[in-house]
Amino acid sequence: MYVLSMMADHHPPPLENTPLLAADIPLLPTPIVNGEGGQQVILVQVNPGEAFTIRREDGQFQCITGPAQVPMMSPNGSVPPIYVPPGYAQQVIEDNGVRRVVVVPQPPEFHTSGHAVIHRPPPPLPGFIPLPAMMPPPPRHIYSPVSGAGEIASQYTPQYHPTQVYGDLDPLSHGRSGLRDERSSKIHERLQKKLKDRHGSQKEKLNSPPYSPKKSTSPVNESNGIIKGQNSPSLITGQSKNKQKGKNSAQVEAEPPEKDEETKALEAQLSNISKPAVSDIQARSVILTWSPPSSLISEESDGTNNSELYTYEILLSNSGKDGKFKARLLCFYYISGKGCQAFSQCYYGLQKQFRVTKLSPAMGYTFRLAAKNDMGMSGFSEEVLFFTSGSAPTVPASPTLIKAGISWLSIQWTKPSGTPSDEGISYILEMEDETSGYGFKPKYNGDDLTFTVKNLRRSSKYKFRVIAYNAEGKSGPSEVVEFVTCPDRPGPPSKPSVKGKVHAQSFRVVWDSPKDDGGAPVTKYVVEVSEDRNGNIWDTVYSGTAREYLYDHLNPGCVYRLHVYCISEGGQSQPSESLLVQTPAVFPGPCQPPRLQGRPRAREVQLRWAPPAVDGGSPVTCYSLEITTCEGDQREVYQGSELEHTVCGLLPGKIYSFRLRAANKAGFGPFSEKCEITTAPGPPEQCRPPQITCKSATCAFVHWEAPNSNGAEITEYRVEWGGMEGCMQICYCGPGFSYEVKGLSPAIVYYCRVQAVNIAGTGLFSEVVACLTPASVPAAVTNLWGMKEDEIDNPHYSPSTCLAIQWERPCDHGSEITSYSIDYGDKQPVSVGKTTSYILEHLQPDTTYRIRVQALNSLGAGPFSHSVKLKTKPLPPEPPRLECAVYSHQNLKLKWGDGTSKSLPTDSIQYHLLMEDKAERFISLYKGPCHTYKVQRLNESTSYKFRIQACNEAGEGPFSPEYVFTTPKSIPPALKAPRIERINEHTCEVTWESLPPMKGDPVFYILQIMAGKDSDFKQGSVYVTKIICLFVFNTASCAQTKTGIGQKKSQL
Repeated sequence: MYVLSMMADHHPPPLENTPLLAADIPLLPTPIVNGEGGQQVILVQVNPGEAFTIRREDGQFQCITGPAQVPMMSPNGSVPPIYVPPGYAQQVIEDNGVRRVVVVPQPPEFHTSGHAVIHRPPPPLPGFIPLPAMMPPPPRHIYSPVSGAGEIASQYTPQYHPTQVYGDLDPLSHGRSGLRDERSSKIHERLQKKLKDRHGSQKEKLNSPPYSPKKSTSPVNESNGIIKGQNSPSLITGQSKNKQKGKNSAQVEAEPPEKDEETKALEAQLSNISKPAVSDIQARSVILTWSPPSSLISEESDGTNNSELYTYEILLSNSGKDGKFKARLLCFYYISGKGCQAFSQCYYGLQKQFRVTKLSPAMGYTFRLAAKNDMGMSGFSEEVLFFTSGSAPTVPASPTLIKAGISWLSIQWTKPSGTPSDEGISYILEMEDETSGYGFKPKYNGDDLTFTVKNLRRSSKYKFRVIAYNAEGKSGPSEVVEFVTCPDRPGPPSKPSVKGKVHAQSFRVVWDSPKDDGGAPVTKYVVEVSEDRNGNIWDTVYSGTAREYLYDHLNPGCVYRLHVYCISEGGQSQPSESLLVQTPAVFPGPCQPPRLQGRPRAREVQLRWAPPAVDGGSPVTCYSLEITTCEGDQREVYQGSELEHTVCGLLPGKIYSFRLRAANKAGFGPFSEKCEITTAPGPPEQCRPPQITCKSATCAFVHWEAPNSNGAEITEYRVEWGGMEGCMQICYCGPGFSYEVKGLSPAIVYYCRVQAVNIAGTGLFSEVVACLTPASVPAAVTNLWGMKEDEIDNPHYSPSTCLAIQWERPCDHGSEITSYSIDYGDKQPVSVGKTTSYILEHLQPDTTYRIRVQALNSLGAGPFSHSVKLKTKPLPPEPPRLECAVYSHQNLKLKWGDGTSKSLPTDSIQYHLLMEDKAERFISLYKGPCHTYKVQRLNESTSYKFRIQACNEAGEGPFSPEYVFTTPKSIPPALKAPRIERINEHTCEVTWESLPPMKGDPVFYILQIMAGKDSDFKQGSVYVTKIICLFVFNTASCAQTKTGIGQKKSQL
């Protein structure tokens, strides 16, 4: 039988795939998961031929036969204790979150006394609630034991099931009193009494030594003995099938020879047992099943019997059908292993050999043997020590997850089952990354039971398995488990944006999901808003899964700063970029009516007002003042930011009403209440525009009409006239209605307006009237002058034969100027186009001309301008001849012309001397009136090119041809003083420094000798050989080339 435990967050397997437990048991509603995280669903798997008894919530008991899976719920979140029969043990295996409790056989716990061990039933399990839908009425039957000495198949592993359920109720008397007759009740009471007495006698003999095996013919005497008050009989398991004969050694005392009617009835009932059925025949084991004996009592009752009152003895025969049956002796195990100090019985029987199984590998065991007969037990033999051979570890359990991180998984595993604690076992942890395609790869190899795998991808699945190994070899890999790394926290969402229009009190904001979700879906978005200007205080206004939010209940004209962050299984992201949103302002509230400031006048009133009480979320920037006349006309008279205004243009003695409204950037608000004001009498009304008639190009006639006097007689009219609209002057003041304006200019726009005056004041000017005088011939040229030479851009211009003039364009008097006429002497006038400059050519050199200009248009020629006198320049001079007067190896003195070397104030000719440089360009050396110039810092023996040009008032003359002058070679420089070394009395050696050749010219040296102080130097040889005695002689040396002799350097 298996007990499966699953956490509450795992759904149990669907019951449609499992066989129904009974026809009247409904299926389990789906799914059985409580809202509390601590609850668990327990699946009890009942194998074929087994049964499972549970107690329901109403106190009734239910027995479920296999094959079936019974889902049960644990309210306290723990796996309930499973009571197993003797010889079996439970093992918990966890696989992918499902815990299995497997009941496996193991050597039972035996006692040296040889008495049968009486297993008491387990107490009821508190706090373990079976599902109410799985509880039909419990059937009453005993589960068959399994006989045989071999290994038992796992699907037929028997489970210890008590036949009497825990409690104080008597199952034999439950619901039967009304069905039995008097005779049956008496017989039943007698049988109950006899059986209880017999059990009491057997209980007294349990503590005595066991008898030798002896076959019993009476089924009553061969009872194993049941303790009085026991809830269930002891059942025979797979490994205790051979104990029957040993147990029967505890003989029950013989019954009295007299047998009453009740005894006979009991013997007849016990003898009515069916033939056992054999199934699952193996090499060393079979399974025997039988039914309890039938009784008249059961026939009269509702079909139940007292199975807990019966015990059974199995007799075997190995010599055929008619052979002799024997009761099998029980076999007990005594194992003394490493670390054990006391011997344990491992076998008890008639065989002379026994195979001890289920020992630990690579461990020593000590054995001793004793014989026993009817007279008692002999002493033990000498101790013998045997060692089991070592073996590779068994397959370990699957690894489990301790904790998962973003890039790591902490995994643990346990030692293989049945492994001694002191055995050295190492482990290999293998991991498979399905994305890599390389299969399982080792990640750890060592003795620890935990390991943290790092450098993993976030939110990714990895498969793991464990292999145990020791010196004997490796185990097989464990079952593959799959773990998932934790996701990382997501990235920030995109910057929120406004969806649709921003309203005064609300707006809708949207955002996009983050580009990087961290490996897990985003579960929640949080919108925070800050009304602080610096964004230091943030308030949460939304939290949910949607990616848009309507932010309402706002104030108009306020600035809000929003950002969004998201939350996933990996954590909380950073906030997104902030979005600044300013709600639009609304119209301001109504203003108070305007108030009159001072006394009203005839044509104007001064009004003041105050700002509105409500500005609509934006400062008031403008006010609009509206006036309503007595005729009902409405118009706006002011719009601005001031809080006062003077309304003009009113009629005297009229009633006007005013109302005011304020405006901000959202627009104008409602008007205020009306304020009525009556004006006083005033000046005349505005005159109508005057009528102007041009009599000529220089004369105009102005006429006007009288306006409304507003109750006072008009005393005079004022006429303003001017060439500009804003600069008009009064040209007439009087009572007349017309005026003639003279001295005007042709084709000029003039402006005129009229004003009426009475005793109340001056009326408004009329509208300005514009008047254009007729066109005429152009005006005279006012400005005429001759152009300078540097202003003329004409390569053919010559100041000796040409004159350039320029003038300003005169007024065309309403008709475009078409040409100009130039008069410059006796010759015919020259007609030019619309240009304002001209060059007169082919003139005489050094001649004076009188020049004047007139403009022409379609109406005729205008007057000539004033005359200008201009004179042509004489012709430029020819270049002089250039000569070299003095030369040296570094200087050249050049001379030209016939004049002196110094300039005179009367000279009008200037000379320009140029020399060619290394780049073959002529550069200026001298510019002035002199006739000579010395060129210095030249190189010796070098040719230079020169040219000259003469200039006067007429301009620059032509350049002369190129002249080539060459500098001569220079003499060697002076030498340093020579050195004299005396060789003997008649000879001395004179040495000096040598000079390099000068441009290929070799250097020769001259040595001179002077005898005495007053004598002259004489030329000698390099080595002085002349004998000079008692005299001091001086020597001097100099260098000589083909060019000349150098200077004397020194004397000695």
